[in-house]
Amino acid sequence: MRIIHFFLIVLALAFAVNVQAVAPQKKATATAKQVKKSHTASKKVIRSKRFARASYEGPSMGRLTGLHSAADELDLKSSVALVVDQNTNEVLFSKNEAAVLPIASITKLMTGIVISEANLPMDEIITITNDDIRHASFSRLRAGTSMTRRDMLHLALMSSENRAAYALGRTYPAGIDEFVRLMNAKALMLGMMNTHYVEPTGISSDNRSTAQDLAKLVAFASQNATVSSLSTSHGYQLAVGKRTMQYVNTNRLTSNPNWDIEVQKTGYITAAGRCLVMQTTVAGRKLVMVFLDSMGKYSRLGDAERVKAWLETRPANVPHA
Repeated sequence: MRIIHFFLIVLALAFAVNVQAVAPQKKATATAKQVKKSHTASKKVIRSKRFARASYEGPSMGRLTGLHSAADELDLKSSVALVVDQNTNEVLFSKNEAAVLPIASITKLMTGIVISEANLPMDEIITITNDDIRHASFSRLRAGTSMTRRDMLHLALMSSENRAAYALGRTYPAGIDEFVRLMNAKALMLGMMNTHYVEPTGISSDNRSTAQDLAKLVAFASQNATVSSLSTSHGYQLAVGKRTMQYVNTNRLTSNPNWDIEVQKTGYITAAGRCLVMQTTVAGRKLVMVFLDSMGKYSRLGDAERVKAWLETRPANVPHA
């Protein structure tokens, strides 16, 4: 009996030791799960904050100066609008067309014109550098990414690729400062007297113009075959190293069969609001449309649709009020 009793005591002690060993392990496992849960929650909070910053839309310059309060017969969401018959120069619709405002990536139309008129080899390889990254945010292109000058121009005009646009200016034979000087010289040549560029992407709010000036730029760009075709391309697939990158047009109207668009460009920074310029044919007339400082992600496209519908039902001999 004593032997059996001793054996039972040994078993009890062994069981107690085992329980004590397992308990900390379970506690450690629980703690690890809590840490993981807390870390996941923190990541969600961080992502949420990043999303909030990315989607924040502060007051644009147009709103700060009261332009958005101006009423118009079509109830457009854009603070500035201008529609001109390209062949006759007749103004069909206008709203704050002389206001000088930031133009965001509409800038890239001039970048494309200067590049295409420079007669540089379009198959020359250009590589994204840290300098491009420092000057151009909101881009999918990493340092070391290489592609032809034509591909860079394609991405800049179609998908508004900032680093591609900056790299085009940086690799201009005389350098970025000379490139920007040529942008401003071209603007003066086109009669864009209230336009000024400080860089080739549109990220800077110091790139400014008016709807009147931009109408001249769009009309000129529509005659440039390279800028016209690349800006209206629906999409483009590009092999970058081992990756295949898919790009789409920032203006979904280019793939809409109800629209016939010859040249276009979208733009957005907080100071400029949502912007859109294009040359299109409506009711048999070649028109230049400019919409600046639109409120809402898709409202600039909605404004274009409203103007199109209005022109299609409006008698041709009725002047704009």
